[in-house]
Amino acid sequence: MTSTERRYFEEMYESSRDPWNYSSSWYERRKYALTVAALPRVRYPSAFEPGCSIGVLSELLAVRCDRLLATDIIPAPLERASERLHRFPGVIVEQRAIPEWWPEQRFDLVVLSELAYYFDAETLSDIVLKVAESTDPGADLVAVHWRGETDYPLTGDQAHELIDGSPEFQRVAHHAEERFVLDVWERTK
Repeated sequence: MTSTERRYFEEMYESSRDPWNYSSSWYERRKYALTVAALPRVRYPSAFEPGCSIGVLSELLAVRCDRLLATDIIPAPLERASERLHRFPGVIVEQRAIPEWWPEQRFDLVVLSELAYYFDAETLSDIVLKVAESTDPGADLVAVHWRGETDYPLTGDQAHELIDGSPEFQRVAHHAEERFVLDVWERTK
């Protein structure tokens, strides 16, 4: 199966301003709290969150980052993310598709939240390589994904296994529950 088509996301946001209930679901709030709690550093100079959607997790990351680039491929959720994040001067919200429009910046933190399984294995491998190329040793890569059944190219577990197989990253934290898996890797090479 190839990567998920852009139209899928456009249709989701046409049907709802918050199609996955990011701002109201206890599951999402708890998962976000655990994600932020798993960050090894108190503060990050520069972070990247592709697939930020309406910016709920971005808001929690912004408190811990001097600069945060939050991106998505669909304009509608980016409008909501911009509204949510406007009070953080170090946050930039942009429309970008990865891996095609990967930023030319250096990051200390990259967060792939509910994003990696929308790509096929080859594209996700390319994304992990781009993460390595845009970070230095000591940077952190965080991934958190639903573990239930999907019709996406990869499962959450498969996405994490692929990332874990990258020689540039070493896993430093792992949290798995029935509903989601959360991993933190450090860039080592």
